[in-house]
Amino acid sequence: MKLAIAGGTGTVGRHVVAVARDRGHDVVVLARSQGTDVLRGEGLTTAVEGADAVIDVTNLTTLSARSARRFFETVTGNLLGAEMDAGVAHHVALSIVGIDDIDASYYAGKLAQERAVMAGSVPYSIVRVGQFHEFVGQLLSGMNGRTVVMPTMLMRPVAAREIAAHLLTVTEGGPAGRTAELVGPRDERLGDLVRMQLAYDLQRRRVLEVRLPGRYGRGLASGALRGTGRELQGEITFENWLRSDDHRR
Repeated sequence: MKLAIAGGTGTVGRHVVAVARDRGHDVVVLARSQGTDVLRGEGLTTAVEGADAVIDVTNLTTLSARSARRFFETVTGNLLGAEMDAGVAHHVALSIVGIDDIDASYYAGKLAQERAVMAGSVPYSIVRVGQFHEFVGQLLSGMNGRTVVMPTMLMRPVAAREIAAHLLTVTEGGPAGRTAELVGPRDERLGDLVRMQLAYDLQRRRVLEVRLPGRYGRGLASGALRGTGRELQGEITFENWLRSDDHRR
C-alpha cells in the first residue's frame, strides 16, 4: 500500500513511518521539509496522489480549547479536501480514549477532529488510544525549577511504538469507522509516572499533584482516560519503556 503520514516526524508519527516501511508499504511523509503544509493546505493533493490511505497523527501542544479546535478542524479539513481531490479512499485519525465527556482544553480539539472526520466524505477509521508513555517527558520538558506541578490524572498509558503498530493494522483492514481502542497494560497516576521517570533520569525534583478545576480537571481525575476495560491492551509497561531505546535521558 501507499500511505501518506501527516505528522510523520512526531512522537507517534516516526514510529508509524518505521512500522509501515517494515511492513513493506510505500510511505510519503507530509511535512514542511517535504514541501507540504497541513495547516496551510499547501502541496497536499500532489503529495497524496495515488495513496491508499492517509494517516493523521498531527499534534499541537496547547491547553486552549479554541486553539485546539482551530488546529484540528483546519488540518482535518485540508487533508480531507486533498484526499477527495486525489481520490484517496481511507482517512485514519488518531484520537484519545475516554474523552467524550471532557469537551474542554486540548480534548475539545480532538473531539472536534472526530466530528470533522465523521462529517466528511472520505471513508474513515477513528483510532482511540491511551495517553503515550512519552507524554510524561513532554510535560517535563516544558517545566523548569526544582518543583514540578502535575495535574491529578488517572490514566492507562501505552507506548507510541505499540500505537503505531495498531494504527497500521487498522489502516490495512480498510475503513471501519470507530475502531477497537488501545490502552496500556496498567492503571497509573500521572504523578507516580513523573516521579519514576525523574528517578530513572537521575533528576532530583519534587513532584506536586494538583487537581485542576472545571470539566477538564474533573475529567483528568475521573478515571475516564483509563477506558472502560473493553479495550485492547498493549504489553510495554512504563518501567520497561523507560529502559528501552525509545526513552532517552
